[in-house]
Amino acid sequence: MKTLIIILIFTLSLNAVSFSKSKKLLLKKVYHDNMVTFYCENPYEIKRVKGKEKTLIIQDEQYYTPRNKYYKSGKINTRAQRVEWEHVMPAHNFGKHLPCWRDGGRKACRKDKTFKTMEADMHNLVPAIGEVNGDRSNYRYGANKPKANQYGNCQFEVDFRFKRAYPKEDIRGDIARTYFYMSDKYNVRLSKQERKMMEAWNKQDPVSKWERIKNKRIEKLQGNRNEFIYK
Repeated sequence: MKTLIIILIFTLSLNAVSFSKSKKLLLKKVYHDNMVTFYCENPYEIKRVKGKEKTLIIQDEQYYTPRNKYYKSGKINTRAQRVEWEHVMPAHNFGKHLPCWRDGGRKACRKDKTFKTMEADMHNLVPAIGEVNGDRSNYRYGANKPKANQYGNCQFEVDFRFKRAYPKEDIRGDIARTYFYMSDKYNVRLSKQERKMMEAWNKQDPVSKWERIKNKRIEKLQGNRNEFIYK
């Protein structure tokens, strides 16, 4: 625990962090020339709508078809149109051991410096279609191959019954290296089964050129890098 506290104090001293700041930096300084979503590879763009900047997917069924085009109220499902920033390792995973989480979950941790640092860590954030992000929730990843058609041509599946999310094979290494980073930096425990799966994914899907580019850009902005990309 002392090691964790020292690490977090050092991290906090590097930058005044916030989740909202990280999202803006990722959008404008990291992903500016690779504007595609993580799970579905759906291109997106920044548009000005009613005087405000919105990050919206380019709607094309060759990439993604919404699971629900409309809310139960009959209104258009706007989360199926926008890009959100997904925590690869869910906030529930890295926050649940904190006292503030036990007092009231994520909402209760909003002012906790330790949680804010973990929540804002750019190495754990990726662009995702809002509907997919919402459906994934805090579910753990599973080893099964994603079944087709839940989101059209998007190779991603959420099993609501068993609370599992199944990503496509060519991002599984990215996920594994992110999990190793979060586990190592913030002392987040991985189960034996989860670690074994992540170790297999790390081998099966080697580090890509984009991972290295992204890692270097985040290091410049945040002050640290994901060492597991270099191992």
